Amino acid sequence: MFSLEIDCDPDDRDMLIAELWEQGSAGIVELNPLRVRAFFDEGSNRAALLKLFPGAREREEEQRDWVQSARDLLQPMEVGRRFFLVPEWRDDPTPEGRFRIVVNPGMAFGTGVHETTRLCIEALEDFLEPGMTVLDVGTGSGILARAAGLLGAARVIACDIDPVAVEIAGFGFVGSVDAVAPGVADVVLANISPEAIAQLSADLVRARKPGGVLLASGFETHEVEQVRAALPAARELRQKGNWALLVV
Repeated sequence: MFSLEIDCDPDDRDMLIAELWEQGSAGIVELNPLRVRAFFDEGSNRAALLKLFPGAREREEEQRDWVQSARDLLQPMEVGRRFFLVPEWRDDPTPEGRFRIVVNPGMAFGTGVHETTRLCIEALEDFLEPGMTVLDVGTGSGILARAAGLLGAARVIACDIDPVAVEIAGFGFVGSVDAVAPGVADVVLANISPEAIAQLSADLVRARKPGGVLLASGFETHEVEQVRAALPAARELRQKGNWALLVV
């Protein structure tokens, strides 16, 4: 096992951590607001990682101790009014009145720790009614799709352009919103990058039923106007830390 120690701007830290998970990190420790350490198994492509993260400092590590220490930092979390997200290696009891979602934060983007995931779950609690159809674009590890099902959605359609993400989620199809019929969903979720939202904006709106809602997240507060330009009908802005969600 080896680790990469990477310096970053505090505003970019969450996105860096998300990218490290996507690259297959076995665990990540935030050393301070300006520095993170990510652990990788020996099967990982060191050369490619060092090229992807220029300036990273490489170090050999003892596998068992460092993986466990990184895992210990990932604690169960109550999200919104109804959910309890817990890493797959924990057996903490589920608080009364909450739905349990077991997460594996490796590989596919989508952990309950991330502010955008929490924003989307909280918005789902507000807008999703039992019997509705939900479309989750860029499903990642499938947390939002599972949350929608637990809240009573009659049908959940999930898609991601990453086949690994679809495999990890265990459902959905490899593809994007352009493959979905018009007016298919009461609630459309798009927890993706601002560039992807802008590119897919017409299809995201097209997939929403008349009177339905589009919940767009995955971008930071300084990128809100960029996303608003693509979704001018946005009627509400929600924020958590440096991250934002638009209700359309």
